[in-house]
Amino acid sequence: MTALRLFTHPAVAPLLTARLISSAGVGFGQVAFVWGMRTNGYSAGAISLVAACKAVPALLILLGGILGDRFKRHHVLAATELTASITWLAIGACLLNPATPTAILCALALLSGTTYFIFLPTVRSITADLLPDDQRHGANALVGQTEAIGALIGLTAAGIVVTSLGAPLAALLKAGACLASAALLLRLKITRTRRTTPGPLSELTTGWKHFAPHRWMWAMTLQFTTAIIATATLAEIIGPVFMDDTHRGAATWGTVSACEALGAIAGALLAVRWKPRHPVPLAVLLLPATGAPLLAIGTNAASAAIAAAMLASGIAKAIYMVLWVTQLQRTVPIETVARVSAWNFVPAYALAPIALLLVGPLVTANGPTQTALAIAATVLASTATALTLLPTPRIHPTPATPNQNSTP
Repeated sequence: MTALRLFTHPAVAPLLTARLISSAGVGFGQVAFVWGMRTNGYSAGAISLVAACKAVPALLILLGGILGDRFKRHHVLAATELTASITWLAIGACLLNPATPTAILCALALLSGTTYFIFLPTVRSITADLLPDDQRHGANALVGQTEAIGALIGLTAAGIVVTSLGAPLAALLKAGACLASAALLLRLKITRTRRTTPGPLSELTTGWKHFAPHRWMWAMTLQFTTAIIATATLAEIIGPVFMDDTHRGAATWGTVSACEALGAIAGALLAVRWKPRHPVPLAVLLLPATGAPLLAIGTNAASAAIAAAMLASGIAKAIYMVLWVTQLQRTVPIETVARVSAWNFVPAYALAPIALLLVGPLVTANGPTQTALAIAATVLASTATALTLLPTPRIHPTPATPNQNSTP
């Protein structure tokens, strides 16, 4: 079965539609929160604090991995989407009032982050429940492509909505997207059940035992951490502040951000058919492109140049994620995928709140351009380190089989 025909496959069609709608909502939420606060007069420091609160629940990725492996994954995903919908209704109401205390926005950001970090490891592993091994690579690529199309729609439309109708409406559209996604996810048919229910600590330990022996997972986790920090600080603070300071506005930032989603679509299309012999080294070599938008901002580039850098970043991240998820599903037992994936995410999302908390004052003191260059440098440094940690690829690798411990 070709990857595109999966759109009509009854096992995955509701998932793909849900990811399309929800990802469009992410675009609306990303632009609404930052520009809503900026319009209401909040400082870069306050925006930094709220962004940090949204990232604080990162360690709940481990809980998300446990829940995703313990319960039916589509139920976990639907529950988080419903909670996110309620949260964004409240955020929209708060953005209507310029006098809303920062503490309330921080609390809502904390709740929004909680739903996201429980959602993340589970959605990255659900294709293992829906399809056999030989169809998962195409499905993983198609999920990434669908998410990118949704983000492209959401980011482009969000900039226009925020500029013309205001950030509160964009937040309400985000809430509606989460609600629609939850309804679609509940339509998935998953029969997998757990035969045993060990305690949470035992489940985390099991995930760790499958993660720890693989040097390639450590290398990718190190690099992924700096890439996530670069992406988060760019999207939440550096990009919007730079655009505002240079009088380019929310609509321009929405369009520029959408170019990353456009790149992700192209990257996912390429990843559907491209099955490299050594996927992990290739993924590591691609990820430095996440620093390209920061380099463009750091050199005070034109909006078109920043958009081109975002396009390259999107292509690289889309291919990277497909290669990572597919390799992971081939390396560890299917029933542990969510927990092992969670261990990969933990360092990145644990350090992201600290980075976001520090970036606001750094932008205030040094400006967005100097801060952008410093963060881009960390991505390049982590890439060099990751390459030294990777094992030497086999010249003629043995084809991986399901649940087989394979060397990338």
